[in-house]
Amino acid sequence: MADLDLMRELSIEGQTKILWLVVDGVGGLPQTPDGLTELEAARTPALDALAARSICGMSMAVAPGVTPGSGPGHLSLFGYDPLRYKIGRGVLEAMGSGFDLQPDDVAARGNFCTLDEQGLITDRRAGRIASEVGARLCEKLRQIRLPGVETFVEPVKEYRFVLVLRGEGLYDGLTETDPQQVGKPPLPV
Repeated sequence: MADLDLMRELSIEGQTKILWLVVDGVGGLPQTPDGLTELEAARTPALDALAARSICGMSMAVAPGVTPGSGPGHLSLFGYDPLRYKIGRGVLEAMGSGFDLQPDDVAARGNFCTLDEQGLITDRRAGRIASEVGARLCEKLRQIRLPGVETFVEPVKEYRFVLVLRGEGLYDGLTETDPQQVGKPPLPV
């Protein structure tokens, strides 16, 4: 991964600006064996024009054949070794939203979702609700009290929020509850 000392040694102050555009999630596979990927099928005149005037490249966030989650992927983009620094989406979401995260806090990123009468997920993003609706839902969740734990539920954007737990001896091994498909119940934590 990035050698920050070497980067400091080699860097030269300049007047130019660099725009770094990360096109995440366009490496999909074709839906059929002889079909196109989403990117191949998409009309991309603006992206094509930008690419024609740019220096383009690819990066390997973790290692060949390893598809990282967005937490390790983001860390890698900024020069951190995601195999050494295990920081999840909750920490990134909390820090990105300006939350004063403390060293022993446990942070989790959340999505509001929609469930049917049987408790099965019908929409993994709650219809992409407006940020104002997400903020009102967070206000309701803030009313929940856990013994010995201070809880913070902060809206981020639309259906996204961050949950921060603060207390003695908390375990940071929260697991994913999203089954990544509709028609299934949320997974247990």
